[in-house]
Amino acid sequence: MALHRDTIKKVFRDRHELARPYVSKIVVNIGVGRMSQQSHFEEKILPEVIQGISAITGQRPAIVRTRKSIAGFKLRAGQIVGVKATLRHQRMRDFLERLIHVALPRVRDFRGIDPRGADEGGNLSIGMRDISVFPEINAETAKVDFGLEVSIVSTARNRDEAIALYKALGMQFKR
Repeated sequence: MALHRDTIKKVFRDRHELARPYVSKIVVNIGVGRMSQQSHFEEKILPEVIQGISAITGQRPAIVRTRKSIAGFKLRAGQIVGVKATLRHQRMRDFLERLIHVALPRVRDFRGIDPRGADEGGNLSIGMRDISVFPEINAETAKVDFGLEVSIVSTARNRDEAIALYKALGMQFKR
């Protein structure tokens, strides 16, 4: 990340060092969705999902449960709907390096991140269909394959500033 600090300094040279945008946190989320309807979900599938996200992020994820029942979505209060890990500081920087330089290039037919994934608040959301693009996951031994969402939260003021920040960090965007 020290290498990127110089690049960010060049891109945002008109600003004071503390006023430059930076990545404040990364939230890695796996929604279990229909998997939770299976009979052996809590014994077999959920530990596999937790182990996968733990290997990728380096920390144990929090289990996300529903707050209230919604009949239209066939959800009951307290039902598990996903797992998430919020990364900050060094774990965030390590994960971002692995995401940019290892995982994204391993995605099949990867041509860059869609710039529309960045919202007006400067946050970038990336969805990945397969978790096995991370080197920590062994595709042969994994019993369950699932995707994940990565939300990168920055202090950028708008979308253009955020995209400039992410490009300075080394992310590839579609043209």
